[in-house]
Amino acid sequence: MSIGALDAAAAYGRVLGVGRSGGLGGLGELGGTKGGAGAAGAGGFGAMVEQMVTDAAGSMRQAEAASARQVAGKGDLIDVVTAIGAAETALDTVVAVRDRVVNAYSDIMRLQI
Repeated sequence: MSIGALDAAAAYGRVLGVGRSGGLGGLGELGGTKGGAGAAGAGGFGAMVEQMVTDAAGSMRQAEAASARQVAGKGDLIDVVTAIGAAETALDTVVAVRDRVVNAYSDIMRLQI
């Protein structure tokens, strides 16, 4: 599965809360945290990646719980498939961002000073 630039931008916007209530979703600064502690210096990108990893882990836990309910005979197969699809999408997004960061780092390290 290939993730394009628009998909990455949409994922970044979802994490930042852009589009909710017509603004930045309560963020004090673009890419910052609600505390307004200086997004550029406080790791706005790092916080975004941390949130993505947390969300991916949460969706994996939900998929695992849905699978366990299905195995126990108390769950719905559609819920399991939906939860697994959401977990797979979240994991693919995190892996794509990681790959882009590693490639960007490699490009920066190859620059001649």
